[in-house]
Amino acid sequence: MNKHPALVEWKEKVLKKALERTPERAKEFKTGSGIPVERLALPETPDEKYIAEIGFPGQYPFTRGVQPTMYRGRFWTMRQYAGFCTAEESNKRYRYLLEQGTTGLSVAFDLPTQIGYDSDHFMSRGEVGRVGVAIDTLQDMESLFTGIPLDKVSTSMTINAPASVLLAMYVAAGEKQGVSRDRLMGTIQNDILKEYIARGTYIFPPHPSLRLTTDIFEWCNKEVPQFNTISISGYHIREAGSTAVQEIAFTLANGCTYVQAAIQAGLDVDNLAPRLTFFFNASSDLFEEVAKFRAARRLWAKLMKERFHAQKPASQMLRFHTQTSGSSLTAQQADNNIVRVTLQALAAVLGGTQSLHTNSRDEAFTLPTEDAARVALRTQQIIAYESGVCNTVDPLGGSHYIEGLTDRIEREASALIEKIDQTGGMVAAIESGLVQHQIEEAAFEYQRQIDAGERVIVGVNRFQAQETVSPPVFRVNKSVEENQVRKLAEIRARRNNQKVKNALTRVEEAARGKDNVMPPILEAVRDYASLGEICDVLRSVFGVYDEKKGR
Repeated sequence: MNKHPALVEWKEKVLKKALERTPERAKEFKTGSGIPVERLALPETPDEKYIAEIGFPGQYPFTRGVQPTMYRGRFWTMRQYAGFCTAEESNKRYRYLLEQGTTGLSVAFDLPTQIGYDSDHFMSRGEVGRVGVAIDTLQDMESLFTGIPLDKVSTSMTINAPASVLLAMYVAAGEKQGVSRDRLMGTIQNDILKEYIARGTYIFPPHPSLRLTTDIFEWCNKEVPQFNTISISGYHIREAGSTAVQEIAFTLANGCTYVQAAIQAGLDVDNLAPRLTFFFNASSDLFEEVAKFRAARRLWAKLMKERFHAQKPASQMLRFHTQTSGSSLTAQQADNNIVRVTLQALAAVLGGTQSLHTNSRDEAFTLPTEDAARVALRTQQIIAYESGVCNTVDPLGGSHYIEGLTDRIEREASALIEKIDQTGGMVAAIESGLVQHQIEEAAFEYQRQIDAGERVIVGVNRFQAQETVSPPVFRVNKSVEENQVRKLAEIRARRNNQKVKNALTRVEEAARGKDNVMPPILEAVRDYASLGEICDVLRSVFGVYDEKKGR
């Protein structure tokens, strides 16, 4: 294999450049017993299928990874998801996580923020700061990142329907720190299609929502070049009950819809595609999950090359964040969740993830306590530094079982994408209920198997224990909502309300026309217009999605 023309070409054209750009972490890698570890395990006599379908890391079709040296170069980003109560409280948790060694932040927003309501709206009562941090105005975003240099830390924000508003707040907060927008790093989720499929935090109908998404693509391409403009999420699809095949099929079909919408809006695919990222679930079936990630990479590379004619290798790469499976966590024998999360995190690493969040053992009860969050982070660090799985690229590649499973998942996912195409595309499939119905059937079958004892959940339907479940619980104080409402009232009282009114008028004009909405939204945010006020303007133009009517 060492003299195979394909290997020689990879070493000269791909590997050599990667090593010049990012040297490996060590001059030599060894096992715990001192046995040398090769960078990449290869068959002695590769056949045509190996070269075409498995190939080499950092090279099309990227089955073995998107980087030639993967974790020998650097580890994945350890990006712990956090946010609760007020911006000030969440800021303390972010600082704590950074002190403990997390290498990226991931912001969880409360439910009112996710659906574009201010904390003083009647729909927000009882939900302010509960499942994430409450963000009403730029002042909250400034407080959220106090003492955290936004040119040094990569931030992911899990926000969709009002993504344009939260992104504008983040950019404005960077400006307040003296950080120009071209130095900001991170990802905005901005994946509205999966909200109609699996999660429900949509505001507007699909077509204007896609317009907002592509406006972010266009604006960030020019103004915030280091920011990933979307994180196309299969995580929530899987959490809703889908199979592994459905997770990648529906996620990649959503990705195709976004790429097509961007092309129709006049964007160049090779400028857009390198800024697309994905977000997947890591469940407990170790080998299936590894094969799923490998199949997703290969299938996306083929879609980008064959369907959208993307030319740059970076346009064909599927880069993804992973979160361990929240729905797999159990209240019974909660410490078992540490083992589940470890298996799931290992699957993500063996599958080649670019960043990872590990859930905490207590999340079946509550938002994570500091102690549980630390254990979750330590799980990643132990895998990275102690397990040895990061010392060679794609260590399971070449296994007959893994390669066969990768092929099958790709084949079945491809067939499902073709079925969606035949129905008129993803928006039509969502509006007809096709996608939702398939997930519902899969979820029902999964629960039926648990109820029948065909699928064992340790501590739940087998190996139960008599126990009093009373772990330490993180509690949100009732005063959080009162204080947040008070802060918002104070901002409205001292800001220049005429300037806010004028800025909101310009947002409405852009929304009704064809101009990009991001510049006027950024202007409104700088004037301390609230999230709810901006979203209300967009509601008046675009309307509100009615799931029952499909519009």
